[in-house]
Amino acid sequence: MVVAALVFTVLAIGADVLIRSQESDFAFTRTEVAARRVSAAVRQGSMQNPLPEGPYGVRFLQVVDADRRVTAASRAVAGRPPISTVVPPPDNRLERLYVCPAPDGSCLTVVAVRVAIAPRSPVVYGARPVPAILAGPYLELVLAGCALLLTAMATWTTWQVVGRTLRPVGAVRGQLAEISISDLSRRVPEPPGEDEVAQLARTANLTLDRLERSVRRQQQFASDAAHELRTPIAALRLNLEEIVLRPDDAEVGEAARGALRSTDRLEGIVADLLLLAQIGTGADIPEDLDLSALVDGEVRARRPASRGPDDRRPPIAVNAELAPGLRLRGVRAQLERLVDNLLDNALQYAATTVDVRLARSADDAVLTVGNDGAEIPRADRERVFERFARLDTARSRDAGGTGLGLAIAREVASAHRGSIVVDDVTSGTRFSLRLPLLAEPDAQAPSDASPR
Repeated sequence: MVVAALVFTVLAIGADVLIRSQESDFAFTRTEVAARRVSAAVRQGSMQNPLPEGPYGVRFLQVVDADRRVTAASRAVAGRPPISTVVPPPDNRLERLYVCPAPDGSCLTVVAVRVAIAPRSPVVYGARPVPAILAGPYLELVLAGCALLLTAMATWTTWQVVGRTLRPVGAVRGQLAEISISDLSRRVPEPPGEDEVAQLARTANLTLDRLERSVRRQQQFASDAAHELRTPIAALRLNLEEIVLRPDDAEVGEAARGALRSTDRLEGIVADLLLLAQIGTGADIPEDLDLSALVDGEVRARRPASRGPDDRRPPIAVNAELAPGLRLRGVRAQLERLVDNLLDNALQYAATTVDVRLARSADDAVLTVGNDGAEIPRADRERVFERFARLDTARSRDAGGTGLGLAIAREVASAHRGSIVVDDVTSGTRFSLRLPLLAEPDAQAPSDASPR
């Protein structure tokens, strides 16, 4: 639009200059012809009075003597003073000028012709009105209107042509935006033809094919590896338990118990890796769930929340305020694991209290799980969601976790088109989970969750 406006503005300015220049030359040339005829008649002594009108509509003709008296005039200017006071010099017997305003209020194109080079030579004046469109800013207004109209037409035409051309690009972009790692089976629409847009769509689909195969191979490898590791780990656990129950040596028994704890951790890592490999693969079928009831069940399972046998600190108070009837669509086992991981993380690092809140925000359910323990530094608030992430010693009261809990929580949230972040709070730590609710939640759905 800007380019079109600049182009048409330049063209309008050029047209204005050209039209005015040509019209000016045209008017002066015709007026000059009429004035020279009268001048020739004066020199030949055949001048008439009143003067006949000249050709091309030159109606204003006067002959003025050296004393500035009108000696002859055409009927249109009979009895009027000289049209102009300009007297051409002897060395330049012709002058062109504009008289504006003229006695009648118009503008005139005037040509003054000196009859002879003698000092007291009479002067012939010929004049014709300037066209109205050139007398004021009318020509500029007309050209400006034409430029605006052409700019609008060019903009509309460009919008239609570009829109029709880029409409397939918009469809490709929209489809690509909806494709996620949890659903790589979708493809972008391929418009017919062999233009750049059609080739782009086909290339995008080929890339998605390769990406889907690569992701499927990675997920299959992780799943197979986790399954294959379960058998030797289970056998190792069995052997270690037998050594612990019937040790031949006390030191061997203690070492076996340490190895058994490491085996428990290894088993947990394998199980978590298997879960990560399965999230978003479509292996689990989603269903309509009552999120309020699900969170309430996980909270009840942790009341009262006591410490470990070697921890002499008082039990942790778990406070919950859950909005009832919040329903969504998802995989129950994965969502239970998500809530379970958030609660376990809060209980692990809490000093005395864990606060759980579930509420509705527009079309989303928002679950916040906070504790009054150590604060997570701002620089580490994204790193805690990385796999096997470890922060500083201020939050390292680790009881043998796998380091995958929060990573699993985020993966589950993403697979359910949600998000999870660490909130900016004045003290302690608070995680916020946001999940989309069903478009039309059933208000009559049963729920055993109630505000507390």
